[in-house]
Amino acid sequence: MSDLDINLIVPGTLDGLRLDRALSLVSGLSRAEVAKMIDEGQVLLDATTAKKPSVRVSTGQHLVAHVEETSDDVLADETVPVEIVGEDDDFLVVNKRAGQVVHPGAGQRTGTLIAGVLARRPEIVELVRAGLCDPYRPGVVHRLDKGTSGLLVVATTPRGLESLRDQLFRREMGRTYLGLVDGHVEESRGVVEAPIGRSTRQPTLMAVRADGRAARTHYEVLARYDKPAVTLLRLRLDTGRTHQIRVHLSTIGHPVVNDLRYGHQRDHRLPEERFFLHSQRLEFLNPKSEQPENYLADLPDDLAALTPEWRQTLE
Repeated sequence: MSDLDINLIVPGTLDGLRLDRALSLVSGLSRAEVAKMIDEGQVLLDATTAKKPSVRVSTGQHLVAHVEETSDDVLADETVPVEIVGEDDDFLVVNKRAGQVVHPGAGQRTGTLIAGVLARRPEIVELVRAGLCDPYRPGVVHRLDKGTSGLLVVATTPRGLESLRDQLFRREMGRTYLGLVDGHVEESRGVVEAPIGRSTRQPTLMAVRADGRAARTHYEVLARYDKPAVTLLRLRLDTGRTHQIRVHLSTIGHPVVNDLRYGHQRDHRLPEERFFLHSQRLEFLNPKSEQPENYLADLPDDLAALTPEWRQTLE
């Protein structure tokens, strides 16, 4: 199934149906898949985030949702480049390239990072067979946007998946990013705390919404530059909402450099879909030994090359 933007006025034929039933009929998804979307805040009724699958829809209501393409499974592909920076029985830490899609969806079914991971650790498919994760996201604990480079961890065993998901849920997994943003950020450090939900105007985008899911991003200024005026930030996530850093920074008037979808103008020194955001550090407890794991990925050359002194700033 291809990406599907649902943006419709509920017709009389759906009047009185449960929301999950109605959305299942118009999208072709199962009710379980629809219920998950609702739980993740991806469905809007009359510009309000739907809370329960059981709510009844009425003729004339405005229904908005974005359904990403899914496939039944992921085929291993050894031709996909995978930079492994750490591994154990229960997990794999990967340094993702900008431009790589983590798992099938958003218009790309093959050649994803997880397909390359499966070619190297085929046992991950057992997590799907055991019903522990979606067939198109085997072992995926968290993900990075296509235009973001850097570190992410993939679980390879049930123990690893349970532990890493639990650490993420309890906000015990440390995720630190480097981002270059438009303008000079005045405060040397701060917190952006604003709920995020699906945009009512464009379902493929996220936005700050009063009825969205709680989201908090910490930032620290590393350097400010002129001509053009930009600020290099170290960013730490307390939560992991879709596009969280990009939405929060755009909301405070400092969109990520070259992030065209969230308000920055084109910077021709970078490819069109490559914005200046890099997952630099990843910290978590080893699922078996419960000892700290700490991984660091240098700023990649395509970002560091924009201004050479940025390398010195990070040393």
